[in-house]
Amino acid sequence: MVGLKPSDVPPPLGVKMASAGAAACIADLVTFPLDTAKVRLQVQGEKKSMSGIRYRGVFGTISTMIRTEGPKSLYNGLVAGLQRQLCFASIRIGLYDNVRDFYTGGKDNPGVLLRILAGCTTGAMAVSFAQPTDVVKVRFQAQVNLDGVARRYNGTMQAYKHIFQNEGLRGLWKGTLPNITRNALVNCTELVTYDLIKEAVLKHKLMSDNLPCHFVSAFGAGFVTTVIASPVDVVKTRYMNSPPGQYNSAINCAWTMMTKEGPTAFYKGFVPSFLRLGSWNVVMFVSFEQIKRAMMVTKKNIEAHN
Repeated sequence: MVGLKPSDVPPPLGVKMASAGAAACIADLVTFPLDTAKVRLQVQGEKKSMSGIRYRGVFGTISTMIRTEGPKSLYNGLVAGLQRQLCFASIRIGLYDNVRDFYTGGKDNPGVLLRILAGCTTGAMAVSFAQPTDVVKVRFQAQVNLDGVARRYNGTMQAYKHIFQNEGLRGLWKGTLPNITRNALVNCTELVTYDLIKEAVLKHKLMSDNLPCHFVSAFGAGFVTTVIASPVDVVKTRYMNSPPGQYNSAINCAWTMMTKEGPTAFYKGFVPSFLRLGSWNVVMFVSFEQIKRAMMVTKKNIEAHN
């Protein structure tokens, strides 16, 4: 996995999956307000406006939400978000090493194309499993909490139940195709770009292999990933948040955005997406390495006493 030195003993699969899930939850706790602001900006401009409120920029959106809905609104959908990361990150990041090694036959220094293939594979696998948690998270984040405005959902479990009763299983897996596309792009771009930036920095001796290098690599990977994945991310958010019948498909959603709002609509919420993904990468990768090492030390201590 990214961050492991060749001399390191690879941790067991269970350790990697647990570390990835825990690290992703920590990253979500830190960056969730940026993610919520991103969702609000992305759904802005749809046919049904959110109580006439207009959001301008990431920090303007956060400020408006705090002023009109209270600070708790920034963490709308956090429970579903944490559920999503426990299912999602543990698969897409925790399984990456094993899938990459499967494609390469365990050879060292795999090529970029095989790394991309491994990232796309684990990203798609994770979405297929964790999609219902993402649907609920997005809908909670898009939900405005104002007096006199009807709320779609009052709790996480109630949201799962309501969606299943009114939209069926298809409702819980709504937007799976654009989400698989988006997360396959995110996963392979994020992991591969991180690897390439880090290798270039170390090769040219710009930094040593420590926290500043990891910070630059993770933030750079976040920017490249946001540029590539933002159009699909906006379509995914719009489509998953839409009520039944508003769009016939994800492609119809994208076409409607293009014809009614123009191509710039596909990059709505770009700044919060970048700030969120860049900071999320930094927190996640640093936390992932520390948690993984701590679990390995704990595992060795337990084995030593047995």
